[in-house]
Amino acid sequence: MKDKIIALYKKYEELVNYIIVGIMTTLVSWLVYFGSVYTFLEAEDWLQLQVANILSWVAGVAFSYVTNRKFVFKSKEKNILKEAVQFSVSRLSTLFLDMAVMFVMVTALGIHDGFSKIVSAVLVTIANYVLSKVFVFRPKENGRP
Repeated sequence: MKDKIIALYKKYEELVNYIIVGIMTTLVSWLVYFGSVYTFLEAEDWLQLQVANILSWVAGVAFSYVTNRKFVFKSKEKNILKEAVQFSVSRLSTLFLDMAVMFVMVTALGIHDGFSKIVSAVLVTIANYVLSKVFVFRPKENGRP
């Protein structure tokens, strides 16, 4: 049984690690958000709420980049700045995807925001994985990116 679990893990290692890193990223993001609104920012003030949300997103993206680079995609890219910028741009694009899905589902179609957020999270997670795999952490072929 143990050997079968290990074999399954090895077969799907990248995906399993991506899910684990994703859960950890969510926790980091939530800790920063709730830590901000419970200590120095007021969630009732729209501007401070958005500041907390932005701080949470930045912390999540920073944590996610480092952990995806090391544990998920095992990148050997020497130009870390370039790779980090590509990662951030890809995450920014999925932030806009999240906002668009929420707008369409909640505002335009009147679907419950909780359900909509779950649908959005699934779409964003898939998009983040694909963008990371294809655009950011793609393996080099013949020494070329």
